[in-house]
Amino acid sequence: MNKKYNTIAVLGIHTGIGKTVVSAVLTEALQAHYWKPVQAGIEDRDMITVQSLITDGVARVHPEAVLLRTPASPHTAAAIEGVTIDFQEFSWPVTSTPLLVETAGGVLSPMTDTATMADFVTHYQLPVILVSQNYLGSINHTLTAIETLKNRNIPILGVVMSGDTDTYSESFITSYTNLPIVARIPFIAPLSAERVKEIADGLDLQWLLPISK
Repeated sequence: MNKKYNTIAVLGIHTGIGKTVVSAVLTEALQAHYWKPVQAGIEDRDMITVQSLITDGVARVHPEAVLLRTPASPHTAAAIEGVTIDFQEFSWPVTSTPLLVETAGGVLSPMTDTATMADFVTHYQLPVILVSQNYLGSINHTLTAIETLKNRNIPILGVVMSGDTDTYSESFITSYTNLPIVARIPFIAPLSAERVKEIADGLDLQWLLPISK
C-alpha cells in the first residue's frame, strides 16, 4: 500500500456493527477530522459521540450536511420531515488533515429516495475502509459489500473488524478477496475516550496519511 489519501469513507457491511466507534478510533489514530454527512435521529447523534471520544473533538468533528430528527433510514426520515437530500450539493468540510466520512447503515442502505451509500461514495470516488463484524451470515454480507464496491471501481483500502475475533471467518474473507484486515477493534465497554485513545495508539495506519501539499 503506497497510495495515500486525503478523504476516506467508512462504510459498514450492515447497521449496528460499531461503525461510529470504529470511526472514532480511526480518527484518533490518524489525527484526522470526522464528518457524517447525513444523520437521522438526534437522540444518539454520531457526531456528538465521536466528539466525546477523541482528543480535541470540538475542533475535529464537523456538523452534518443534513440533520434529521426522525430515527430511521435517512430516506424515510427525509420523507417524513419534507426534506430533500441532494448529496451532489453537499458543502464539504475543509481540512488540512485527513477527513473520515462515516456513512449510515450498510453499503446499499439508502441515503436518499433514489440513491444508496454506495452511490454517494461512487459519485465522489472516495476510497473506502469497510467495517465488518463476525456474526452468523457476516461473511456473505462482507463479500457482497466488497463485490458491490469493486463493481463500481471504488478503491477498498482494507477491512476493519469490529468486535470479537473469528479466525476462520477472517481468514476466508482475506483469502477470498485479497484484501487486508487493517485493524481489529474490540467491543469497548465501558465506552470511553481513554480506551479509544489506547486502542488508536496501538494501530499502525501511517500508510493512510496524506501526501504533504
